[in-house]
Amino acid sequence: MTFDKWFEKQDRIVKIILLIIPFVGWIVEVLVRISAVLRKSSTTNLLGLILFIVLGGLWIPTLIDLIYFIVKDTFLFYE
Repeated sequence: MTFDKWFEKQDRIVKIILLIIPFVGWIVEVLVRISAVLRKSSTTNLLGLILFIVLGGLWIPTLIDLIYFIVKDTFLFYE
C-alpha cells in the first residue's frame, strides 16, 4: 500500500482540503498511517495509527493534527 506516498505527492492545498472534511480527513489519516506502518514499521507510526483509530472519531485529534500539519507540513506522530 503506497497511499502515504500518493498523499505526499499532492499539493499542500489539496492535502489541507482532504484533511479538513470531517469524515474524509479521518479516513485519509488512517490510510496514510496504515500505509506508513506497512512500509516502515516504527513505534511512532504505530502510536499515531492507534491514536487516530481510537480517538479519531471524536474529530478533535484530527483537528489537532490538521493544525500541526498546516504549521509543520507533516503529521503528528508520523515518520
